[in-house]
Formats: sequence, C-alpha cells, structure tokens
Amino acid sequence: MRRHRACAWGLATVAAAVIAVASAAAEVPHDRPGPAADRILFRAFDVDRAPRDLEADRMDLYLYSLKTAAAQRLRGDQRFALYEAPASTVSLLLNPAPAPPGELNPFSIPEVRSAVQYLVDRDFIARDIYRGMATPMITHVSSHDFDYLTVFDLARGSGIVYDPEYARGLIAEAMRDAGATNDQGAWSYEGQPIRIRLVARVEDERRDIGDLLRRELERAGFMVSVSYRPFAAAVLSVYSTDPQAFDWHIYTEGWGRAAPTRYDFSTVNQMNAPWLGNMPGWREVGFWQYEHEELDRLGKELFRGEFRDRAERDRIYRRMTELGLEESVRIWLVTATNTFPAQVGVRAVTDDITAGPRSPWTLREAHVPDSEELRIGHLWVWTERTTWNPVAGFGDVYSTDIWRGVTDPALWNHPFTGIPEPMRVTYEVETAGADATLSVPSGAVMWDADSDRWVSAAGARATSRVVFDYSKFFQAEWHHGVPISMADIVYAIAQSYELAYDRDKTRVEVALGVTSRPYLETFKGYRILDDERIEVYADFWHFEEAYIASYAVPTGLAMPWELLAAMDDLVFSQRRAAYSDTAASRFNVPWISLVMERDALLVRRTLDRFEREQFVPSGVFDVGDRRLMNAEEAVERYRAALDWHGRHGNLVISNGPYYLAAYDPPAQYAELRAVRDPSYPFRPGDWLFGAPPEMAIRAPSLDDIEPGRAAEYTVAVDGPGELALHYVMVDPTDGSVVASGVADDAGGGSFTVRIPPDVTGTLWPGLYRLHLGATSDRLARVVEYTADVDVLP
Repeated sequence: MRRHRACAWGLATVAAAVIAVASAAAEVPHDRPGPAADRILFRAFDVDRAPRDLEADRMDLYLYSLKTAAAQRLRGDQRFALYEAPASTVSLLLNPAPAPPGELNPFSIPEVRSAVQYLVDRDFIARDIYRGMATPMITHVSSHDFDYLTVFDLARGSGIVYDPEYARGLIAEAMRDAGATNDQGAWSYEGQPIRIRLVARVEDERRDIGDLLRRELERAGFMVSVSYRPFAAAVLSVYSTDPQAFDWHIYTEGWGRAAPTRYDFSTVNQMNAPWLGNMPGWREVGFWQYEHEELDRLGKELFRGEFRDRAERDRIYRRMTELGLEESVRIWLVTATNTFPAQVGVRAVTDDITAGPRSPWTLREAHVPDSEELRIGHLWVWTERTTWNPVAGFGDVYSTDIWRGVTDPALWNHPFTGIPEPMRVTYEVETAGADATLSVPSGAVMWDADSDRWVSAAGARATSRVVFDYSKFFQAEWHHGVPISMADIVYAIAQSYELAYDRDKTRVEVALGVTSRPYLETFKGYRILDDERIEVYADFWHFEEAYIASYAVPTGLAMPWELLAAMDDLVFSQRRAAYSDTAASRFNVPWISLVMERDALLVRRTLDRFEREQFVPSGVFDVGDRRLMNAEEAVERYRAALDWHGRHGNLVISNGPYYLAAYDPPAQYAELRAVRDPSYPFRPGDWLFGAPPEMAIRAPSLDDIEPGRAAEYTVAVDGPGELALHYVMVDPTDGSVVASGVADDAGGGSFTVRIPPDVTGTLWPGLYRLHLGATSDRLARVVEYTADVDVLP
C-alpha cells in the first residue's frame, strides 16, 4: 500500500522551480493579491488584419495563431515577440453512417475511409500550405507528444504515404463491391450520381486543405459540393446533427490543445471511442450512432485505470491507436505550429510546451510595465456557438481562453512535465495498487438519485483513497462576495449523479448522462472529514499517483451551488433551457449561456423565486449528521447573485484571479477585472514558469550497415533530467518496421543504438530510414531526428 502527499509546488521539477523563482524575481510588478494586471481587455481581430493591428499598437498579445505568411513577416521584427507552440491539430472527420435504401454513402465503407489515408498529401500540407510550420500526423498522437513514443513504430511503420493512384484503386474496388458504377470517371449508385458534401472552415489554412481534398476526391470519381463555413455555422452543421441527415460527409476539423499530457487517457478516447460522445452520433438520442465495441471496452479500461502496470497501459493505448487507423473515421493531417505574437514589452509569459501562451498561467502573470491593462486579441470573443455554462458549455477556444482567467482549477497539468499539479487544492493519495482494494469506512456516503438523498457507502471496496484539502478555496469568497464552502462541493457532486442517473433528467440531457456514467461508476464513496477536507474513494489506479488525484477530484468548484441549482431548475423543472446544444435543438429551447441577456434573465427569475420561497435543495446539504446549508444562508446567496447580475449584467460568478466585468457580443468585447480581496491565496509570481528547458538530439555519424554484422550508433542527447532515446528503422519501400527499441544509456547524455546481426542479415541493400526520439522526465514532449542509413550489398 502506498501513500503520496502533494502540496501546491510538490510536483514541480527542480528546473521549472528554478525558472519560476528566477523569473518571478525579475517580473513581479507588485505584491498585491490577485493577478499581475488590473484589467484584461479582450477584443476580436480578424486574423488577416491582426499583424497590422499589432503594428498599430491596438493589442498587446494575440491568442489566435497567425497565418504562416504573416508570422514569417513578423519574425525578426524587434518590436514583437513570437511564441510558437504545437497548439493545434488538423483532421478530417468522415461520416460513416449508412445511407437510406437506394443511396450510397462512400464513407460508410471502411475500405473507402482507409483509402482516404493515401489520398491526402500530408507533406504538401505541412510544407506548402503551412510553409513548414506544421508536422505531418498519421495517428491522433502528435509527434510532439510524450505518448508518441508509445506508438512510435505504429506511426513510422504504418506505410501510410501520399499515393493517390493506390488510393483510387482501393476506392474503385470497394465501390464496385458495394454496387456502384463508374461512368466516364464519375461514380453513381442505382443511376444517381454520388455527391459528397465537404464542409471546409474558412478562418485559416483549412480552406486550402478543403480545396486540396476536393481536387483529390474529384480525381477519384466523386462529385464534391464544398461549403465554406466559419466556426459557428460549421460546428452547428456537423456536431449538432444526425449523421444520417447527411448535412455533411467530410469536415475539416481543427483542435486546440490546452496543456501537455504525459500519459494520455482522454484524447485517445475522444478521437476514437464512441462512448465518450465525440464520434459521429455524439451519443444523442434519436441519432444514428457510430459503434465500436472493442474501442469502447479498451477506452474505458484506459480511462478508468484498469491496467496493472505501465506496460499494460501502453498495450491498451497502442491497440486503440491501431483500431483508430483501421477504422479511419478521423484522418489525421498535421500538427500546426501556432504563432502567437506579442508586443516585446509584454512581461511574464509562460510558454507552455503545448499551448504556448494560451494557458491559465499567462493570464495570471502577464502584464505590461507601467500599465494597468493587458490588451488581448482573439479571432472572436463571441460566436453563435459560444456558450458560457459550466455543465455542457465552453466548447470553443474563444470562451475558454477568457474563462481560464475567471476560474481557478483544482489541479492543472504542469506546463513542461505534463503531470497534474495541485493548484488550489492539495491532496494525499493512498492506493492499494492495481490488484487490491481498500475498505470504504463508516461515514462515507453516495448520492442516490432515486431517493434524492445521501446514503451510506460503508463496507464498499475501492482501489484508491484521496483526501483533498480545499482550504485555499474556502479561505476566500466567490466573486459575488459569498464564502466558498463545503456546500458548493456536495451540490456539484450530487448534480453529477442527478445528470447521470435521475430517470427524468437523463431523458432531457441524454448524452450527458450516457457519457458520464462509466466515469461515475468507479466512485465508491465520499466522506467529509472536517470543514476543509473531503475524502474520495475510487476504483482507479495509475503508476503515476498524481493521475489518481486528478481523476478523483470531486469538483473544480467552477460556480457557486445556487447558480447550478437555478440552472438545474430552469433545464429540468421549467424546461425553458438546456445545458447541451443537442438537447436545446431537440426541445427548441435556448442553449443556456450566462453571458447572454436572455438566458441570464431566465436564471435571474429563478433566483428571484428561490429567494421568495427560501428554497433549499432537498436532501443535498444533509450529509450524515451535518447540515451544510440553511434557508437563511441560501437566501443570502440568492441575493448576492441577484445583486451581481444587477451590477454586471451577467451571471458568470467564479473564484479566479479576475472576474467578468463586461461582455458585449455585438462589439466583440469582454473585460476582466482583477480580484484584490486579501483572502485570495495567490499573488504575482506564484504561477510564473517562464520558458521550458531545451532538449535536442545532436546529428549522429551513421556508418553503412554490413548485412550479418551488428550495427552500433552513438547518439548524443542534450536536455534536462533523466533522458531516454527510442529508435525505429523503417524500410521506405513498403513502410515496414525492420528494427525498433530503446537505446542503451551510456551516461552523460550518450546513447547506443544497437541493431543485432540477426536483423541486419535480413536486410536488402539500399537506403533505410532511422527515426530517433528523445524524451526527458522534465518535458512531456518528444524531440525527433531522422536520417537515412545505407545497407551495403
């Protein structure tokens, strides 16, 4: 049995801590509580005009990536700093739904989907469309990610290359087998031409990708109708519709990357496994659903920590990646190196290795000396799909990038190591390990959605126990002046079980219930220990115990319970709004957004009624012998929320370093103002990490290989901490892997790659491709080096 305790800086690497302390000494503008700047002003700037607006000093930092040509033009200009990060990925989403009788959807045929892998020229996209500011992708794992080494040989040995003639041959065979005919180069089915609807985004390079794909599909014999759409219209037509409505066949997806992750469990599920609700059908009732039993089973095992060690975890991850390639519902294209420009005078930017300055850290620390304001530009501040609600909103970067300055997470991944770190909670982990369990003690409870009360969980068994200390939350107030308390935690826990298990509520928000149940099933009990600590029992194990804490955290305390209760009433009792976009569409009600006047007024009227009736949610605050909220305290909260709405015109109330002082959708403007309450636990410098340490592979000397004799190569890696080097040798004629493994560590950053004689003896003469990947325990990224090796006759 193991125990692990973490404080707010307990998991930071020594190097990162040194960087943070050194930078903080130079960059801290004042010692008041709260963030560095007094105000942050968000405004929308068109990406094509953004460089000129920056040159005209209309903003300090642009949080949307510049187009490559503009970034190259600004590079070297001493007036600006450019922050580059692999902050977005680009994929094609194919609609796999079967067509109605008499019609044929080509992408319902797995062989056609697989053929598209060979129809897209990733090298051209990276080299020409992105002008070298992107790297090709084969799987959902970027070559910059730590888990790239987990699938290193799969990605490098997939054999997937741009081969349009081969792709057209695969398509022709599959289409004829499905009963389609090709007349003068055009495919038809039962006498009707097959037309593909391609939805292409217009804001960035994805428009050019859409044009490139259209040409390739037309050469393959398809009629293609391209719909060029901006964010809101594109997302609405794809993710809010039944795939069998065929409003789309292909969509040029783009994904913002929020933080590095050392051991991924979420993205591999999100991009491959139907159970999590991000595959066509979206788990919405009445929609056709993409299904894959093995991906769901493996995905849940990975997500819930159902493995015995890292080796088994990696096997699950690799198999999911293989299945994702076989299914090819998503075709991965490139990881784009985003360029975020800033005035050179902006100080204290944390350069997250994945998100760049688009992270919670920069908003807390960035400032301009001798200025109270920080002016941030984005492509949009508001779109028709921008929704501010903490249950099923914040689905776009435009709202999320502002929200990160308004709320404090309980934990967040370290910007360099990718390991979950305590931010506003501390924790202590005790685990019985992968093969044993702990007893859930007396006093532990679970929420029963049928009886609407807490019931005893004593006697249950759980793999792990985590004690969370919320004192850094509870020492302060919500933005509307009400103390944060244990009542906010227990309401959030109960709400999650209501959404998943209450029969009436799951009929309204179907997808929320279906996707959350596999996660909630692993929790076995909650026990309040005192006024600041809560104990959580969960069937979850991980070889890195910080992931146990991250999994088990009961709530991040995004908003006070009275707002959640008012929204619950509005959604489930009044049926006048919905949490999710699909439910809003199904019931023809607003998708609730607390920044919109109409929605905020609906919530306000509910709070008014709660105040008049002195409403206290039944059973929620009666936990064992504790009563966490009475009518008088509840009324105080309702009045504070109503007063907040009267002063600010929105109901976005949270706990972070800034509060939302103004939000004007027509003007594309939002204003954050600093929280200077002395009880707020952080000050400038507390979350300044600066720049990540560097890591590089020195170009090795690679001698020719003599068949039947061992080949050994010495490779030097420069970088911090504990280093490792992986290698894959590929036969470029067919993409097969001929050798792979982990190089021997010779010490001092020197590694030896050994290819044994029984392998070299099987090699035909010619050039082979050697891929090297270096990692560090202080960086959640892979540095890659590729070279050709000649095998002699």
